[in-house]
Amino acid sequence: MIKVSKKFLERPIVRSGQKIDMSLLWMVVLMTAFSLLMIYSASIAYAASEGGDQYSFLTKQALFVLGSVAVCGGLSLMKMHTWKKIMPWFFAACGVMLLLVLVVGREINGATRWIHVGPVNLQPTEMFKLAVVLYLASLFTRKAEVLQSVTKIIKPAVLVAAGLMLIMLQPDFGSFVVIVAIMLGMLFLAGFPWKYFVTMVAVVLAGFASLIVAAPYRMKRVAAFLDPFADPLGKGYQLTHSLMAIARGEWTGVGLGASLEKRFYLPEAHTDFIFAVIGEEFGFLGMCVLVFCYGWLVLRAFSIGRQARDLDLIFSAYVANGIGIWLGIQSFFNIGVNIGVLPTKGLTLPLMSYGGSAVLVMLVCMMLLLRIDYENRQKMRGYQVEN
Repeated sequence: MIKVSKKFLERPIVRSGQKIDMSLLWMVVLMTAFSLLMIYSASIAYAASEGGDQYSFLTKQALFVLGSVAVCGGLSLMKMHTWKKIMPWFFAACGVMLLLVLVVGREINGATRWIHVGPVNLQPTEMFKLAVVLYLASLFTRKAEVLQSVTKIIKPAVLVAAGLMLIMLQPDFGSFVVIVAIMLGMLFLAGFPWKYFVTMVAVVLAGFASLIVAAPYRMKRVAAFLDPFADPLGKGYQLTHSLMAIARGEWTGVGLGASLEKRFYLPEAHTDFIFAVIGEEFGFLGMCVLVFCYGWLVLRAFSIGRQARDLDLIFSAYVANGIGIWLGIQSFFNIGVNIGVLPTKGLTLPLMSYGGSAVLVMLVCMMLLLRIDYENRQKMRGYQVEN
């Protein structure tokens, strides 16, 4: 096998005048624009019935996106070294918000997950996901130091476990599963010893099973997932209508705006089940294109992370990998729920579903990937970059 030197592989990036990955930026821009189109299409009936303004959900989401872009523009000036320094404060702030949501949170559909701030419903769980990625990335950069003492391992475990307990009190089992999956994925990439890792996975799976069995409504969701048409007007209602929407779309879809299920049949059509509306209006081929886009984003995140690792930017590498795991796991769960291969959970489709907190945090994640890629390119060009 011919061995190609790393310097040769870096040469095209060094010679190019691009300071950031334009392909990644354009992918995020196009997916965000498509999400606005689909949110309008999926919500038009609900919006018209609520206040007569068919553009209300689109207007709100567009404002969320514009505000998020402005925030990302400011945060993009922060070096990854600065993110590492402020990480403890950000993690603590997310913990306080998780406590606060249980006290003054707004209950929607039986769950207390939102803090009402003016016209915006803030969802602390979304921010806690990012806090966990940053926290673990910082922890793993000090892996040798941390593994020297059991006390130094227990402390971070207790802190993250406390946050997960607060999330379960909301309750938000879907986000709980996503965060645990992010943690396991990052532990695997950090080179956690196999015998401990396998044991941990077994304990986690047993814990998931216990949590499902302990809550009757979760057991009903599992039963509805196994046979949704056994109770099509009860627990299987969402899934049956999601499957009917996708089936109606066939190969090429019924056309933009022509979905029938979004007209008061499919609940949460513009949030958790927006993928089903995309399947109905754009068909199997449209769903495949969207799945390809998510796959590309995940692979790009891992590629940026690998490049950062090769350049000895270890914190940046773990952050990029953590974001890739998060994006892949959450999109897999949401799409799996929509097509009936996973039980229903209250998880949004990243960069696609309606919601201010979700779009803000996910765009910040995309900004972090662009920032990491920028610092990678700077170091390849010979500039000093702090780790």
